[in-house]
Amino acid sequence: MVKYTLKEDPEVVIEVPGKDSAKSRDKAMDKLMKLLNEEKLNTNLEDGFGPDEFIEVREPSASGGSPEDDEIVEAVQTLNNFATLKLKTQESKQEALEIRALVDLLFSDDLISEDEVTKLKEGFKVLKTFAQANIKYREAKSQAEIARTTLDRALKPDATAHSKEARKDS
Repeated sequence: MVKYTLKEDPEVVIEVPGKDSAKSRDKAMDKLMKLLNEEKLNTNLEDGFGPDEFIEVREPSASGGSPEDDEIVEAVQTLNNFATLKLKTQESKQEALEIRALVDLLFSDDLISEDEVTKLKEGFKVLKTFAQANIKYREAKSQAEIARTTLDRALKPDATAHSKEARKDS
């Protein structure tokens, strides 16, 4: 089995039988189209999407790298996901807040125009997308903090190596 994800929505994982190949990517495209048609994606892939744009999701191998390497890979993936969620949230926030103000108009005694109702109806998808992305963003933030700490620890110079070098210089 091979798993693919999307740069635009890393939480989506599409699994198809076989190894990574053109045929597997075509099967994944079929599944992606089905998800798009069923509106089960948090993105509508406005810029288009091709089979070569799938990102293969690889499970950490038992014999591969060290546990520290796996931790770092996971931390980077978590931060990548967090960055995507932040962008998604930022992109839809302003429009969502405008739509949200129209929702308040529904509950007031003020008159609401037909244009405002139309804009409100068209904006519910934006409002939903923003709300879902915002919830995921807030949930991902704590995981991203942990990932940042993991990376900081991995990037920090080894204190024992510095003390050995200092002794050599003396």
